[in-house]
Amino acid sequence: MVRIKHRYLLVNILYPDAKYSPLRPAATAGDDIPYTVQFRRPSPDQMNGGLLMRLIRDGVVELFGDYGSGKIAGSLQVKYFSSATSTAIIRVSREHYRLVWSALTLTTRLPRPVDQPCVIQVVRVSGTIRKAEEEAIRRARLSIRRAEAAAKSSSVSIAGTIPTASTAAAAGDDDFDMINGIEDPDELGDLDDDDDG
Repeated sequence: MVRIKHRYLLVNILYPDAKYSPLRPAATAGDDIPYTVQFRRPSPDQMNGGLLMRLIRDGVVELFGDYGSGKIAGSLQVKYFSSATSTAIIRVSREHYRLVWSALTLTTRLPRPVDQPCVIQVVRVSGTIRKAEEEAIRRARLSIRRAEAAAKSSSVSIAGTIPTASTAAAAGDDDFDMINGIEDPDELGDLDDDDDG
């Protein structure tokens, strides 16, 4: 008997908004929150795992038609969704995870009743749910540390809190590559190493 293998996609839902643009000068005391924190705000209360499933299915149908819909239908499942952190873990079959990934990447708006502009970022693809959970925890701790550091340095502008490759290299920030989605060349080879799921 052959075991069906899955991939787990760790996903962040980001909410860009013109009023939170880093180029806009801060007008009030409430605007002192760093742009990176404002961009990663909680999801609305109406957003849940079922709505995310509908968004994925509709996106795959729009991009790949009945073929894509049929390929992911049996294995697609939202294993975890947190509206507080706008983070989700999605399970899909190993052969077809790229269909889901592309549908998520090309999403620009959440469906009704939320109906809000968004950017969906796939930050990790793993063979086990445990590795995806560990990455979610690591990223949450890292964003807390960055928010605390930005709050301590009140003289830095909001745009100054957004890390760039040059500032990260100058500061010796080893986590910059992982936060900004730059793939580790060994990452793709590691997918089959932790293949318990």
